[in-house]
Amino acid sequence: MLYYLFYELLGQYVGPLRLFRYITFRTAFASLTALFLCVVLGPWLIRKLREFQIGQYIREEGPQSHQKKAGTPTMGGVLILVSIVLPTLLWADLLNPNVWIALYAMLAFGAIGFFDDYSKLRRKRNLGFTARHKFLLQVLASLVLGLFLLIMHARGLYTTNMNVPFFKEFRPDLLIDGLLASPWTYPFGFVLFFGFVTLVVVGASNAVNLTDGLDGLAAGLMVIAAGALTILTYVGGHAELSNYLGLERNPRTAELTIFCGALTGACLGFLWYNAHPAEIFMGDVGSLSLGASMAAVAVLIKQEILLLFIGGVFVLEALSVILQVGSYKLRGKRIFKMAPLHHHFEALGWQESKIIVRFWVAGLVLALGALTTLKLR
Repeated sequence: MLYYLFYELLGQYVGPLRLFRYITFRTAFASLTALFLCVVLGPWLIRKLREFQIGQYIREEGPQSHQKKAGTPTMGGVLILVSIVLPTLLWADLLNPNVWIALYAMLAFGAIGFFDDYSKLRRKRNLGFTARHKFLLQVLASLVLGLFLLIMHARGLYTTNMNVPFFKEFRPDLLIDGLLASPWTYPFGFVLFFGFVTLVVVGASNAVNLTDGLDGLAAGLMVIAAGALTILTYVGGHAELSNYLGLERNPRTAELTIFCGALTGACLGFLWYNAHPAEIFMGDVGSLSLGASMAAVAVLIKQEILLLFIGGVFVLEALSVILQVGSYKLRGKRIFKMAPLHHHFEALGWQESKIIVRFWVAGLVLALGALTTLKLR
């Protein structure tokens, strides 16, 4: 909105307003706007949630030390969503379809999380949608996302070639060249594409959801992951940098830098109130939407594989649950004292604040390692 007002309309008359053409300038202000909105609106939302008695219900089988957190205002993810959407609409080029697809993924999964949280509050226990219903809704939202991507691909606005770490020239095509023109003859490419997009988006959203079990843990890790994605979106859309690093370039994805900047600022602002001891929890409306938005950006800039490292702690948390459940069903034995992984360390006697900070450190190391692979090709 501001991009067209100050650059397209007034930039030709007022020289300093031409700054609005630069993505770096708009990204910085989108981040600051998101941070400002979160910090300013936070106390009001916390007060309103308490007035409406919208508090967190703690599962009885979890760590007993968490029972004292019962009643803490939840559904704070609404604050995160508002603090991302408004700066994105203000500072981004709204004619860019990549921006709208990222917003769709975030809001669609945010809606699923919102109704899941609402269901928990209505039933007054830590159970919302059934796992099957939630999973089906997530798959449906991911399939719609995949459809949008295929429409963009048909118009030459999106590539299905993936960037592979450590390889400059190896860029496999999920659709396999020519499949789009003959969907009935070669359906395998479409199944592969939709399956892959669904796996990335649903997997990332649930991984962040599982990680959101300690004060500030998921929010802090999202600051790190979103910051790394901000760098990747900028580099991937920059002609010289993408060519130098051997990345699959799409100049239109550079506008996603503003979205990622807003994502970083909003998570940082939310962490102000979510840090231990938390005054508010993000709930499923926050964790599912953040994971989906992170995955959607990775899919749009073709860094799905690198997302495994950028969100490495999220991946480990999800794997710990998968391994725990699989081991118990197959062998009748547990691998960890408790899952997800952060609860395992709580059971070992680690203090909550120590687990959070150490997981942040691990997330930062993994994200920096992911960024270094851009040069190691």
